[in-house]
Formats: sequence, structure tokens, C-alpha cells
Amino acid sequence: MNVLLSIKPRYVEKILNGTKKYEFRRSLFKKPVRRIEIYSSSPVQKLVGFFVPGKIVEDSPANLWKHFKNDAGITEKEFFAYFHKKEIGYAIEIAQVDIYQPPIDPFLEFSNFIPPQSFVYRESHLI
Repeated sequence: MNVLLSIKPRYVEKILNGTKKYEFRRSLFKKPVRRIEIYSSSPVQKLVGFFVPGKIVEDSPANLWKHFKNDAGITEKEFFAYFHKKEIGYAIEIAQVDIYQPPIDPFLEFSNFIPPQSFVYRESHLI
């Protein structure tokens, strides 16, 4: 199973250049995922690549920050604002990244494309 994730462009850039090594989520997939395709949200609105998930850690936001802050690719303020009032969070290791050259405009490639609010399952990958 694959997942299509919406990620803000400033974080996508850090994933693609290797400075963001963990993607943080308030909720996690219910199915096993082999590949996570990256949709860079507005204003980019393109599919820019994918990553293979490595280890996934479930813990309190405080512990996630303690363990992964050096590879988070976000500020402490952004991190804790994202996890506000959440007791549990998830850190998904970005194990291997592949960049689409050129990025894909999903609105041209797929009929009725709707960007996911968070993520959407996909049976097959885009490329």
C-alpha cells in the first residue's frame, strides 16, 4: 500500500535536501505502507517525489522532540504548535527519497484530483 501525503512546501524542500529526516504526524496510517508520495501543497501544488518510510516511533510529543529535534527540520515552536493538546504523536523516518524530475502536476495528470487534507491511501504508485 502507498500513501499520498500533503506537506507544506517549506518542509518538502527540507525533505528533498536531506535536512528533514523525520515526518511528524498526529495520527498514523492503519495499513502497512511501503512508499509515501509527497504532494507539495499550495502554492506549489505538485507531486515532487516519494520516500520510503523507515522506523516509525510512537511517543509523547515531548519525547519525540527530545529524540528527533536535530533531524526534525522544523522549529521547536512549530513542532509543539502542531502537536498542541495531543498526548501521542508519530515520527516517521525518511529512509530513502526519490525526486520526480520534473515534478508532476496532478491536476493535469489525474481527472478529479483532490489534494488530501492529511493523507490518502493509494493501491499503486504514481511513477
